[in-house]
Amino acid sequence: MTEEERLVIMDETAIRRALTRIAHEIVEKNKGIDNCVILGIRTRGIYLARRVADRIRDIEGKPVPVSELDITHYRDDRKEAEAADIEVAAALGETDGIPFNVKDKKVILFDDVLYTGRTIRAAMDAIMDCGRPQSIQLAVLVDRGHRELPIRPDFVGKNVPTSKQEEIEVALTDIDGADQVTIINQRGQAG
Repeated sequence: MTEEERLVIMDETAIRRALTRIAHEIVEKNKGIDNCVILGIRTRGIYLARRVADRIRDIEGKPVPVSELDITHYRDDRKEAEAADIEVAAALGETDGIPFNVKDKKVILFDDVLYTGRTIRAAMDAIMDCGRPQSIQLAVLVDRGHRELPIRPDFVGKNVPTSKQEEIEVALTDIDGADQVTIINQRGQAG
């Protein structure tokens, strides 16, 4: 039997502040938003990306293109039987409809939690199949460590060192009814 210990580490205010700071950092690093696009990884990454894009519009007075990135066909944890789907999707450049060209753009990739880096690797593969961007920058709400691949975020809302027995859960008002980040500690108990 396991017991869960849950602790809210970011509330609505902390998330809002982190996203505002990330928006300012993106504008500063890129000296504005010319030639920038934002891609949010499905599911929660796109909602965070849209919020950051809104803040950038408020800062710069003009919109930055934002779209959802579906990396389902690029994940390396899918069954071997689905491997043919990955090859077909790559050959067709499928990423479920990015409505703008990423070629020669500064792509800011957004996700909710950075853990092993495998999701980001899959996202970069999907982006590269759509064209060669000038650069890919990574923004995440939470970096929890434990990387398996040499991937480091450019913009971080909160660094949260975790153990492998812990989980980070991001809830967003858009789909979960509330904005909060929770750390969950799974503790085994004899019973």
